[in-house]
Amino acid sequence: MNDGAAFTAELREDIAALIFKNNEPLPVFTPGTTPVPVSGKVTGNPERACMVEAALDGKLTGGRFNELFEASLARFLGVEHVVTVNSGSSANLVALSALSAREWGKRAVQPGDEVITTAAGFPTTIAPILQVGATPVFVDVDPSTWNTTAQHIRAAVSGRTGAVILAHTLGMPFDAEEIAAVCREYDLRLIEDCCDALGARSNGRLAGTFGHAGTLSFYPAHHITTGEGGAVFTDDAELARLARAFRDWGRHCRCAPAQDNACGRRFSGRYGDLPEGYDHKYVYMYAGYNMKMTDMAAACGVAQMERLPGFIRARRENYARLRDVLQHCRFLRLPELPDNAEPSWFGFPVLLADDAPLSRLELLKELDARKIGVRLLFAGNAVRQPFMQGRTYRVSGNLAGTDMLTERAFWLGVWPGLTPEMLRYVAESLVCLLDGKSRSIPKTCRA
Repeated sequence: MNDGAAFTAELREDIAALIFKNNEPLPVFTPGTTPVPVSGKVTGNPERACMVEAALDGKLTGGRFNELFEASLARFLGVEHVVTVNSGSSANLVALSALSAREWGKRAVQPGDEVITTAAGFPTTIAPILQVGATPVFVDVDPSTWNTTAQHIRAAVSGRTGAVILAHTLGMPFDAEEIAAVCREYDLRLIEDCCDALGARSNGRLAGTFGHAGTLSFYPAHHITTGEGGAVFTDDAELARLARAFRDWGRHCRCAPAQDNACGRRFSGRYGDLPEGYDHKYVYMYAGYNMKMTDMAAACGVAQMERLPGFIRARRENYARLRDVLQHCRFLRLPELPDNAEPSWFGFPVLLADDAPLSRLELLKELDARKIGVRLLFAGNAVRQPFMQGRTYRVSGNLAGTDMLTERAFWLGVWPGLTPEMLRYVAESLVCLLDGKSRSIPKTCRA
C-alpha cells in the first residue's frame, strides 16, 4: 500500500472514535515522592488522532498537515510566511543561512562578518554564526531582566557587523522595538529567537515580528510540541523563499515534495556550467540542508495549536503562583520587567542573593533530593564553554551580568502539566531551605 487511499472516511472515523475512548487517569501528587519536572509536554487524544490520520495518509514527508500547521502558525503570529523545519536549532541556522545568500548583495552576511548575540543563553543562537563563517560578537545582559539592551547592541556595532541574533530569555521579551531601531539605523538584519517565547509581546506586538525573521522550537519542553520541530517566520517573501531553499537541500526548484514541474520550465533552463535543460529539480544554488518537518510531526502541531492560548495562560498563572510566594524570600532576586513586556513564560527565573545561606550548588542538590526539577540558564556564559575554546570571537565591553547569571541563576518549571499543589510544594520548599529554618521540609511546607 503506497498511500492512504484504502482508508475510507468511515474507517478513519471509526479509528478516531476508538482513540477518543481512551481516558487517562490524573496522577496523584505525593510531595517528595512524585517528581516535579521542570518542563514537559501536554498531549492527549487530539494529538494522537491527528498523528494517526497523518499515518493513514501514508505521507511520511511534508503534506497536508504541514500546510495546515504552517497556516495556523501564520494566523496566530500575524505574519505572511512560516517555514517549518526539524528543530529550533535548524530554524536559527536556516534563518541566518538565508540572510547569507548572494541575492542580498552587499547586505548578505558573509564569512568574516560579525554577528552580535548574547553570551548568556542556549548555544544554538551562537552555532549558526560559526556555521556560516561569521564571527560572534558577545554582549552582556542586564541581570535584572536577563536580556540585553539596545545600548549594549549599539556599543557592539563595528564596520564589519552584518546581523544581530537574540533570544527572548525564558519567555521574557527583550525591548525589541528599541533594538530593531538600532538595527535599522545601522542597516543590520535582526533575527529574534522566540524558541522560549511563543506568544510573548513587547509594546503590544508579538515577539518575533520586530526583526527580519523570528524562529521557534517545538521540542517537548516548549510552548507547543511536534516532538522534534521548529519554524522560521517572516513577512519578507524573499527571505521565506531562501529559507525554504536552504531547508530543502539548497535546491533552486520550488516544487513541493513529490511535485514535478510546478514552474513549467523544468527542462528549459541554463544554470552555471550545467548542460542546457538540466533537470531543474537537481539544480542547487546554495550549500543547503535537509531540515524538513515530517507530516506526522506537523499533525501533532495542528492539534497543539488549538491548545496554545490555554497553554500560554496556564504558564502565566503558574508563574504568578510561584511569584506570590517567592517574592517574599529575601534571598531570591526575581526579574524586574519593564511595563511594555508581556512574557509568555518558559520558566520561572531566579537569581540567588550573594548572601544566601546556601550556595547554588547546595540548593540545587537539596531540591533534586526532593525531586524538584531545576535548570540553569542553559550554557551560561558561552565564552566559558568548551565548544568556544579556540574559536574566533569578540566581546563588547564586559560580561559581568552574564557571569552573575552563570554563577547564581537558575529557573523553575511553569509548564501546563504542573498542578497548584506541585507549585506550592516547590515554592515553600525553597523558602524553607533558604530561610534556614530547616534542612528538611517540615509539614507546614508541604502541599
